[in-house]
Amino acid sequence: MFTYNFKYELKLLLRSSWIQLLTLLLLLLFVFASYNGKQKVDKRTADITSAQTVVDTSDKETLSILLAIEKGEDLNLSPWVTPTSPINIGNQNPRVAAMPANEMAFMSVGQSDIYTHYVLPKVSGDDFALNLSEMASPIQLLFGSFDLAFVVVYLLPLIVIAFSYNVLSEERERGSLKLLASQPISIRKWVFQKIGIRMFWISIMVLLATTVAFLLNDIKSFDGYVLFFVTCVIYMLFWFGLTFAVNIQIGKSTQNAFVLLGFWIVFVLLIPSIINQVSDVLYPVPSRNQLINEMREHKSEAEKKQDQILDNFLRDHPEYAVNNDANSKSFWHSYMASQKIVKEELQPLLSEFDNNLAKRQKWVNKLQWLSPAILVQQDLNTRAGTSKADYENYRQQILNFSNEWRDYFMPLLYNNQVFTSEHFSKLPIFQYKSDKSIINGYRLWGVLLLTSIVLVIVIITYKLRTKKEYSIIQ
Repeated sequence: MFTYNFKYELKLLLRSSWIQLLTLLLLLLFVFASYNGKQKVDKRTADITSAQTVVDTSDKETLSILLAIEKGEDLNLSPWVTPTSPINIGNQNPRVAAMPANEMAFMSVGQSDIYTHYVLPKVSGDDFALNLSEMASPIQLLFGSFDLAFVVVYLLPLIVIAFSYNVLSEERERGSLKLLASQPISIRKWVFQKIGIRMFWISIMVLLATTVAFLLNDIKSFDGYVLFFVTCVIYMLFWFGLTFAVNIQIGKSTQNAFVLLGFWIVFVLLIPSIINQVSDVLYPVPSRNQLINEMREHKSEAEKKQDQILDNFLRDHPEYAVNNDANSKSFWHSYMASQKIVKEELQPLLSEFDNNLAKRQKWVNKLQWLSPAILVQQDLNTRAGTSKADYENYRQQILNFSNEWRDYFMPLLYNNQVFTSEHFSKLPIFQYKSDKSIINGYRLWGVLLLTSIVLVIVIITYKLRTKKEYSIIQ
C-alpha cells in the first residue's frame, strides 16, 4: 500500500506542478538569502581589514619617527603628537580588537546587525562596555535580515503548511474518501504515509537548495552543511507533525489552513514576542543616556579635585611614584588617576547593566523550549557565531584587552619613561578566541521533544475517539 501511495502521490504532485513550483521557490529563497548573508559578512570583513590597514600605515609612520628621534634628528614635533610620549602612542596607535566572522556566519545575521565587530581601545578612552553597540535601523531590528535563518524559521513552515494542510480534507471534498475507506488501511495510517511522503520530497528540495546555496557561496564546511540540513529537517518534522494532527482532528480545508496559520503565528511570532516583552519588564536595562550622564557627572566632579586624586593614587601605588616629583607631574598623570576613580564609582551601575542583561538571557534560555522557532533561531545563531553569547564573549575579551593595553602604558607614564622603538615592538596584540562551549546541539533535541509531544497528544486523542474515522468519511 505504501508503494502505491508513493507512486500516486508523486504523479499527483507532478501533475499539479507542486514539486516544480516549490523546488524553484526554495532555490530562489535559499540562494538569495545566502547571497544576502554573504554580502553582510563581506562588508564586516572589509571593515575590519580597512581598520587594520589604517593602523598598519600609522604604525609604520610612527616607527620611522621613533627611529629618527633615536638617531638624534630634530623633527620639531608638537608635544601632543610626539611618539616618545607613552600616552600619545596609547591614544594614537591603538590595536584593532576585532571579532572576525566564521565560515558559517553567512547563514544567520543574528546579533551582528546590532553590535560592532572591531574596537580601537585607547589609554584615555571611556569604559568599553558603552562602545560595543552601534546605531541600527529600527525597521531592520524589528523584522530582521533576510538570511537563511529567516527563510528557515519564518518561511519554511509556511511552505510546509501550504504543501500539506489539505491532505485528508481534499480527498473528502473530491468524494474519493469513501473509496479509500474500503481499502485495508486505517485513515490515520494513510494520512501519516501521505504526509511522510510530502516531507520526503520537501527534504529533497531543501537538500538541493542548500547544496546550491553553499556551492555558490564557496562554503567548504561539510559539517556546517550537514548540520544546517539536519536542523531544517528536524524543524520541518515539527510542522509536519502539526499538519498531521490538524488533518486528523479537523475536517475542512479552510479550517485546516486557518488553524495551522494560527499555530504559525503563536509559535513563530507571539511566543518570542511575549518572552521578549516580559524580559524587558522583569529585568529592565539602564538606558545608555543614563550611563553617559552618570559618567559625565563623575568626570566633572573628578576634574575639580584632580590634584588630590593624583596624590591618593600615587600613595596607593608607590611603584608609580618612584620617579615622580612635583615638577614632573603633567596633565596626563592627573587625568589617568581621575579616570580610574571615575570607573570605580561607575562600577555599580555598569554591574547592574551586565547583571540585568545576563538575567534576561537566562530568562530567554529557560522559556525557549516553548517555541521551536526560538530553538532553531538560537541554534543557527550559535553555529554562525552571531549569538548573544558570542558577542558577550567578545565584549569580555575587549574589556580584558583594554585593561591590558592601559596597564602597558601606566608604568611608563608614572615613571616618566621615554617611549622607544623597543617598547613599540612589545605592544599588546588582541587575538579573538571563540568559545567552543557555546556550540551545542541540545536545542535540536528540544524541537524533537516538542514534535514528540504533539504526536503523542494526537495519538491519544485519536485513540480516545474511536468513531473518528467514520465521522471523517461522512
